[in-house]
Amino acid sequence: MAELTLPKNSKVQKGRHFAYDGEAEKPRTFRIYRYDPSADELPRMDTYDIDLADSGPMVLDAILHIIDTIDPSLALRRSCREGVCGSCAMNINGTNKLACLTHIDELKSGEVRLSPLPHLKVIKDLVGDLRTLYAQLELIEPWLQNDQAEPERERLQLPEDRDKLDGEYECILCFCCATACPSYWWSGEQYLGPAILLQAHRWLVDSRDDRTGERLDALDDPFRLYRCHTIMNCTNACPKGLNPAKAIADTKRMLARRG
Repeated sequence: MAELTLPKNSKVQKGRHFAYDGEAEKPRTFRIYRYDPSADELPRMDTYDIDLADSGPMVLDAILHIIDTIDPSLALRRSCREGVCGSCAMNINGTNKLACLTHIDELKSGEVRLSPLPHLKVIKDLVGDLRTLYAQLELIEPWLQNDQAEPERERLQLPEDRDKLDGEYECILCFCCATACPSYWWSGEQYLGPAILLQAHRWLVDSRDDRTGERLDALDDPFRLYRCHTIMNCTNACPKGLNPAKAIADTKRMLARRG
């Protein structure tokens, strides 16, 4: 009989507990995934008790407070703190979110569990490896390609053509959607995933771009596009309220109409 077990480094151990020293005005406990592949044998979940009265209101504020006052060895990505850069994307209480936009008081009572985005290899702690995703982004050539002579000013669009870009150009490449997608978990090396396919669609519908045919050719592949099974996790996970599933469905329609 087959015996199935998890990979060794997926067995998360109980970590250290950093108790709050004193009486907290607004106590809250954070359990944070800790793993350094170059040093640790197994990942662990460290527990931090903090007073939210000493911290800002967002999850990112609490993490920075922990780094500043308790454990400076904790690693994460962050930059803008305004929901623009996408750097602080992580799994918060089982849901992919941006730590800078997630209000602590809006989370359920009890412990707040933080871990890196699922599916990704872990570089350290809350920092996932995005190299495959960025390579896939480069594959779709996400820039304007136009063979016409350079205009004296900007390339103009009709208002109705410009409207087609709404709901797509706002993507900040946080990859909450891709790492929430089971199809991407299963075939991440071949399936481009919802974030990249949303970016691809943004250029397919741009009236200023002359490479629609070539872009569709590059996507007409059993894995790159058609591994999407419309599970809709991507749309549910997007912190900007975008709809990658709709963009993927429209790309499939464009290929079907082309024949």
